[in-house]
Amino acid sequence: MATHFLGLRTCIYRIPGQDLGKATEWYANALGIQPYFNEPFYVGFEVGGYELGLHPYTDTVPNGENVETYWGVEDIQAAFDHWLQAGATAHEAPNEVGGDIWVATLKDPWGNIVGIIKNPHFK
Repeated sequence: MATHFLGLRTCIYRIPGQDLGKATEWYANALGIQPYFNEPFYVGFEVGGYELGLHPYTDTVPNGENVETYWGVEDIQAAFDHWLQAGATAHEAPNEVGGDIWVATLKDPWGNIVGIIKNPHFK
């Protein structure tokens, strides 16, 4: 059986917007590295070939939605459609987040978020 997944790529932790600077410092210290991408809307650390992202929020994050894990795919729309046909529900439709990087999320039948990412820069 063929799979759309290329492997795990990114894990994102949601951080209260006012704490993003503090969280960035904390993770830099805990990981022993500085972020490769540091903007008010997202902070990214490259950790052993994978990405740990810090994503600020201003509203309350729904229970169970503070961590997102993204699986790499080559064709994000085909993978998104495949998961919908398999019985998942759309959470966030595919959208470009910059640099030709596309992300989307779905929910499995038990409410778990399944993230997919098309990142042409990922080796």
